[in-house]
Amino acid sequence: MAMKRAATSVIRTVCGPVVADPLPISRSLHASPGSKKIVGVFYKANEYASMNPNFVGCVENALGIREWLESKGHQYIVTDDKEGPDCELEKHIPDLHVLISTPFHPAYVTAERIKKAKNLQLLLTAGVGSDHIDLQAAAAAGLTVAEVTGSNVVSVAEDELMRILILVRNFLPGYHQVISGDWNVAGIAHRAYDLEGKTVGTFGAGRIGKLLLQRLKPFNCNLLYHDRLKMDPEMEAQTGAKFEEDLDAMLSKCDIVVINTPLTEKTRGIFDKERIAKLKKGVLIVNNARGAIMDTQAVVDACSSGQIGGYSGDVWYPQPAPKDHPWRYMPNQAMTPHISGTTIDAQLRYAAGTKDMLDRYFRGEDFPAQNYIVKEGIVASQYL
Repeated sequence: MAMKRAATSVIRTVCGPVVADPLPISRSLHASPGSKKIVGVFYKANEYASMNPNFVGCVENALGIREWLESKGHQYIVTDDKEGPDCELEKHIPDLHVLISTPFHPAYVTAERIKKAKNLQLLLTAGVGSDHIDLQAAAAAGLTVAEVTGSNVVSVAEDELMRILILVRNFLPGYHQVISGDWNVAGIAHRAYDLEGKTVGTFGAGRIGKLLLQRLKPFNCNLLYHDRLKMDPEMEAQTGAKFEEDLDAMLSKCDIVVINTPLTEKTRGIFDKERIAKLKKGVLIVNNARGAIMDTQAVVDACSSGQIGGYSGDVWYPQPAPKDHPWRYMPNQAMTPHISGTTIDAQLRYAAGTKDMLDRYFRGEDFPAQNYIVKEGIVASQYL
């Protein structure tokens, strides 16, 4: 994996490359002998926890690794209480060794929390996407950050395709008519379209973006992508997608825009009022990447004015979304809680991947290279 060095000092950009001072590594990458305190932060399932034996991604079932960890003499504490100075997670910050979290109910690991966590060695994301962690602070502290790369990419790509179809076919108004006892075909049909022939562009063509493009090809769309890396010719031929070097040039052509880029300081708020105004009138947007990539109020205003014809996604900022989050109440939206990557199949994959990395950590072995987000003071390039 291409990676770049983080710095304790401010990172400078000179003609594109990242320049940073060398880092001292202050914490061991692997477990020292003895019992470890491992804390997991997951969403609570309540009455749903017992409905499926494979529902392992919740507090109650704790990735299915409690018995294994405790049989090895480790302490395993699991909670959903992660916010505020008096939360359960905060009580364990000073002496935990490993913190496991998920993108679906993220434990926000700030520089302040890292400073308090004197014993912390390893931050694991059960899933994909580690932007809930201050990666620069983690690198500066010599921590290892890793995730289960690829564990839920199929799940997210399938969900994105579903959301595209929901928006294009104007599905939700029809559903709401049925449950409210109405029947008004015109109220749906006046803005329902075929997907065939539409221009679909993905901002980001990593694992999820490529899978989405592959799934869109049979719909006979005009497929575009913008990414920091161009696909190899074989993949371009397989997907039929055309590379667009300039993001705004691509966006202006799209009937449908899908966000598939990581959240970084470069992408945070990148879809602001000015950029959204450059899009086609009535554009449809699907965002299963991260909510903070969008300017929250700009999305609300554009959905209200019709500049955005429909917005769907499962990512918010913060998460869980507060009850007064404006995306809950804006028109022309098909939002859900953060669910796309936590199907039962995905849970089994990221639970197995988390267990594998913990086992390697205890044995002093390296993780699969693609799983590292921070290693030996170096942050993966996709997060810079």
